Amino acid sequence: MIEPINFRYNEQTAVNNYYQKVLDNLTAEMVQKKAFKEFNDLVIKLEDVGVNVIVVKDTDLSDTPDSIFPNNWISFHANGKICLYPMCAENRRVERRKDIFDVLKNKYSFLVDNIIDLSYFEKENKFLEGTGSMILDRTNKICYAAISVRTERIPLMEFCKQFDYKPICFTANQDVKGKRMPIYHTNVMMCVADRFVIICLDSIDNDKERKLVADSILSSGKEIIEISEEQKNRFAGNMLQVLGDNQIYLIMSESAYNCLEIKQINKIEKHCKIIYSALDTIEACGGGSARCMMAEVFLPKN
Repeated sequence: MIEPINFRYNEQTAVNNYYQKVLDNLTAEMVQKKAFKEFNDLVIKLEDVGVNVIVVKDTDLSDTPDSIFPNNWISFHANGKICLYPMCAENRRVERRKDIFDVLKNKYSFLVDNIIDLSYFEKENKFLEGTGSMILDRTNKICYAAISVRTERIPLMEFCKQFDYKPICFTANQDVKGKRMPIYHTNVMMCVADRFVIICLDSIDNDKERKLVADSILSSGKEIIEISEEQKNRFAGNMLQVLGDNQIYLIMSESAYNCLEIKQINKIEKHCKIIYSALDTIEACGGGSARCMMAEVFLPKN
């Protein structure tokens, strides 16, 4: 997790992230202060249940208002590989920091065997923004991806070839000023856990694609827990399952939790406990939520 020092509304990403909002009643300093508190409150809640959280401070060397969302530029894999991704917004490309690799290797004894750098696709204006663009079923080696400006097929297929994943591609839409527009990141509408998948199937307008996704989930042995488009808009799809002290937890924002129905909560809690934390400022200005803030580390130990 990256501790923010200059979090704010990012005009470059707002072009196709329709979840972002300008908070006119807050100064830039107030936005950063509120985001900093929300970040640390979430870290504390994770650590309190035994989740191993590695916090790296952002630097002030570049303008990186979205550095709080590291899962878009990097992913870590159990075979010792790291993947770097092509980012759409230019001011997000400078978030890529190779000094973090040294921290993981030297301080935490993780093994880094190889770095797969897909950022060269930026020269072709083709983008794939990490585990925002792709929802990875790591056990079954399935990659779910809602195609959009930030999730393009060619870099996606290159990732799947490099990491041996089966791609399941589709289009997910949302209502924007009376039009159906592509959802910018798959992890807004979908979360894959160990025994279940939370997904807004209603956002997949094409019947064949919707069936393709649902059939893939069911054939992998996971339960489908559906959320509505209104719940998706409150980040109920932006969740991540993590391991604590011998227990598994599903992490989400307070907004996501409060919009869930009792029957949905009960379905989730059949499988794991829920932890939620208030992320209102981060969600409003950044257009991302709890899942986006965590880049899970599957690297082997040295």
